[in-house]
Amino acid sequence: MGKPYRINSSLSWISLLIAALFSIPIVSVLANVFVPSGGAWRHLAETVLPGYIANTFLLVLGVGCGVLMLGLSTAWLVTMCRFPGRRIFEWALILPLAVPAYVMAYTYTDFLQYTGPLQALLRDLTGWGLHDYWFPNIRSLGGAIVLLSLVLYPYVYLLARAAFLEQSVCALEVSRALGCGPWSSFYRVALPLARPAIVGGVALALMETIADFGTVSFFGVPTFTTGIVRAWFSMGDRVAAAQLSSALLCFVLVVVVLERSSRGRARYYHTSGKYQYLPSAKLRGWRAGAASLVCALPLFLGFLLPAAILLGMTIEAGDSQFGPRFLRLAGNSFTLSAVTAVAAVLLAAVMAYAVRLSPGPLALAANRVAAMGYAVPGTVIAVGALIPFALFDNALDAWMRASFGISTGLLLTGTIAALVFAYLVRFLAVSLNTVESGLGKIKPTMDDAARSLGRGPGATQARIHAPLMWSSLLTAGLLVFVDVMKELPATLIMRPFNFDTLAVQAYNLASDERLTEASTASLAIVAVGILPLIILSRAIARARPGSRAKH
Repeated sequence: MGKPYRINSSLSWISLLIAALFSIPIVSVLANVFVPSGGAWRHLAETVLPGYIANTFLLVLGVGCGVLMLGLSTAWLVTMCRFPGRRIFEWALILPLAVPAYVMAYTYTDFLQYTGPLQALLRDLTGWGLHDYWFPNIRSLGGAIVLLSLVLYPYVYLLARAAFLEQSVCALEVSRALGCGPWSSFYRVALPLARPAIVGGVALALMETIADFGTVSFFGVPTFTTGIVRAWFSMGDRVAAAQLSSALLCFVLVVVVLERSSRGRARYYHTSGKYQYLPSAKLRGWRAGAASLVCALPLFLGFLLPAAILLGMTIEAGDSQFGPRFLRLAGNSFTLSAVTAVAAVLLAAVMAYAVRLSPGPLALAANRVAAMGYAVPGTVIAVGALIPFALFDNALDAWMRASFGISTGLLLTGTIAALVFAYLVRFLAVSLNTVESGLGKIKPTMDDAARSLGRGPGATQARIHAPLMWSSLLTAGLLVFVDVMKELPATLIMRPFNFDTLAVQAYNLASDERLTEASTASLAIVAVGILPLIILSRAIARARPGSRAKH
């Protein structure tokens, strides 16, 4: 018994070491709160800080309402109703998640601007001139809210639909027997049962909203993320950037606290273990048409139209640098995504397995600390990582010069390793939550049976757990892969010199108003994200207990 205990204890300490390492960027940011900034912070507070606060708050409020309305309505319709196109909408409604928000901004700007196809068609049909009509300006705070809502509503849709699928038929049947109609059953039974999942989906969407840089930067909306990048690059003031990052962390903390407090002490449990095929109401006439329209609009505006526009621009002109350089950019993106995905899955497996073998406060606390990076914007992580890396590199270089007359240069700052580290801090939570979910479905009795046959923890994990949770490991890797492909702010700040990715290429071209050329890299990012999302959607549908039951 001594050897397994040592393994369990070692895994717990390894988990704690991983958590401590990944908390360095956040600790680094917080440590700079009270560092004298030479008047830069006072200047920011007197000039642009009120605008950052107001715009970030309005952005969060608007996107929160948008994703709740779109995600909740579509999730309930495809789960509980039958109407034309329902089977397609079940998996297609998550496709907008494959489109990065900044790509959506570039696409709609080209489509809706004065010289774009929509306004040109309007002028051709009406004969109007420049000042004869009013047209909404997409490059505004309102435009950012609409586009971010279209991109991020799948978070709410995915979690709400999964919650609706997991609900027992018995609870719904009892509510109908007590006189509740379909809408009353939804508001009084189904919605409260799904409330934790819905709030969690909204919180994820809001965290992504707070972290967004490409959309608000391209639209000229000053927020905390644009201010952090401006302070780092334009002002060259790491202290001011860190202090803005600390203020942004307060926004993130508010979202997390609201998400937790919204639950209060309320708990909702399924009181029946019987799961049958979910009954669905067959909609007819105008109701069927309305349901199809409600589901088709976010899919059309959030994926089909942007993808068609990108494809058209790519065919028409595309990136003039398409060729060896473009393939090199694609290779950089693929390499970073693949390395980060593999590392994230391995680290998540170690940390999840440590909790399974030794479910004590040490391992549990380590997992929660390591997972908090997902709630932190990429700009904050990048600033928080670069500060200690630069200090370490400078201290090591000074010591080597003094001791041996050798200059080590920058070993960590501006390297691929530092960039992958930032990605892992940001996205380990995605992998960890997925792996923990898959491992939690394996009964502990299987571990006992393996030990009785002489298998140790390592052999049990390799020969029993890994095959059983292969789909969870694959899903975790795919999700991290797609997230890294789309990540922009951390890549902009931390990438090595003369090392670009598809996301950086699209951002640079779009920033120069070369939207048509930016379409090639943007379309490649979207194409990579489609397949993992379809796999994820189908896995959710198969995960419901009793999903194979028949009427």
